[in-house]
Amino acid sequence: MAEITILRTVQRDFRAEFRRILDRSQEVSHKAEEVAANILADVRNRGDAALVEWTARLDGRHAESAADLEVSQEALAEAFAGLAPAQRDALEVAAGRIRAYHEQQIVRPYEHQDALGVRLGQRITPLERVGLYVPGGKAAYPSSVLMNAIPARVAGVGELIMMAPSPGVPSALVLAAAHISQVDRVFLAGGAQAIGALAYGTASVPRVDKIVGPGNAYVAAAKRQVYGTVAIDMIAGPSEISIICDGRTDPDWIAYDLFAQAEHDEGAQALLFTQDAAFVDAVAASIRRLLPAMERRAIIAPALADHGALIHVASLDEAMELVNEVAPEHLELSFDDASVWVDKVRHAGAIFVGRYTAEALGDYCAGPNHVLPTSGTARFSSPLGVYDFQKRTSVIHCPAEAARVLGRSASILARGEGLTAHALSAECRI
Repeated sequence: MAEITILRTVQRDFRAEFRRILDRSQEVSHKAEEVAANILADVRNRGDAALVEWTARLDGRHAESAADLEVSQEALAEAFAGLAPAQRDALEVAAGRIRAYHEQQIVRPYEHQDALGVRLGQRITPLERVGLYVPGGKAAYPSSVLMNAIPARVAGVGELIMMAPSPGVPSALVLAAAHISQVDRVFLAGGAQAIGALAYGTASVPRVDKIVGPGNAYVAAAKRQVYGTVAIDMIAGPSEISIICDGRTDPDWIAYDLFAQAEHDEGAQALLFTQDAAFVDAVAASIRRLLPAMERRAIIAPALADHGALIHVASLDEAMELVNEVAPEHLELSFDDASVWVDKVRHAGAIFVGRYTAEALGDYCAGPNHVLPTSGTARFSSPLGVYDFQKRTSVIHCPAEAARVLGRSASILARGEGLTAHALSAECRI
C-alpha cells in the first residue's frame, strides 16, 4: 500500500511536486456528460415514466409509479420517532445550532431617500421552491439534509423537494433529518434523472427554482446542463483539508483529521503543513499505525497516496502562503494563538481555529454550513447560506422634479450610446 507523500519546501523539485499533488484534474467526463444529457432529455420528454425507469435501472429501486417513490410525512415522522434517543438528541442539537447560526445571515430590505428626493431601496424575497439533492452512494448523509434544508427554511423558501437515492432500505437518519428540517416532499430517487425531474418538473415532482446538494459525476454533469433552466449552488469536487500545525498537537489527532476528509472519496485531498521536521515523521508514523483499523481504509489509503502530503515548511508564514495558494475547502490552524492568524487567510471555505477545533465538528454541529467551495474555488466562492435562497430586487421611486434633473443626464448618456428611444423616454419627462 503506497504511503502519503512527504515534501520539503527546500527540495529542488518542490514546486513541481506540490502542483502534482494539487492537480486533481477536475476534467469534465465526456461519458458522464453524454449519459446525463440522454437521461435529462428522456425525463423532460416522458416525465414520471422516465424517472421510474431510470431509477430502477441505475438505483435498483423498483416502483410502479413515481408516487411510489415518495416518502410520506408520516413515514418521516416515524423515522425520527424510531431513532435511538442519543441519535434524536444529536440531530436536534445539530439542527438547533445550524438554525441559530444561519438566522444571523438574513439579509434585510432597506430604503433611503437621496438629496433629489429619489427613494432607492432593495426588496428581499425568498425563492418559491428549492430542490435538495442528498447523495446516497458511498454513505448516508443526514448532515447534508440539515445543512441544505435549514438555511432554505430560515430564508423563507416556500417548498422544499428532496431527492435521495436509496437502492435498499432508506436511511432512517436521512429521513429523520428531513422531518426535523421540515422538508415538504421526499422522493427516493437519485442520479441525473432526479436532477431532471427537479429542473423540468413531472406530473409527480414539481419544478423547482434552484437545486442544491452534491452528487457523483453524473449528478454534477446534470446540474451543469440544467443551469439556466434552474439555478444551482455549485459543482462540488472531492472534499479537501489543509492543516497548519506547529508540531505540538498530538500527531494521532492530526492523522485522524486527515483521515476524516480522505474517507469521503478516493479523490479527496489531505495536506499537513508544519515547520517541525520531527512532527512530519511522527504524523507519518501515526498514519501507518492507525490506518489499518479504519473502516474506510480502502478509500482513505488511495486518497492519501494520490492526493495527500505532509509538507515541511521553513515557517508558519510560508505555510500560510502555500495554503492561500491551495484555497482549501477546510483549513485547520492547529497551534497556539491561532486566532491572530485568521486575518492572514485569504482563501478558504471554512477556518477551524485552535487545536481542539476539529473539522468534523463543522461537518455536523458547530453551526456554519458544511457545503463549501472546493477545488480552489474558495478564491471566489462562499459557503452555502441563507443568501443563496433569497433574491434581491432593486426599487426606484423618482418624483417629478428628480425625473427632470436625472432625465438630462440619462438623455446625454443614451444619445452617446446611440439609443434614441432611451433618450426620448427620459426627455419626455423633463
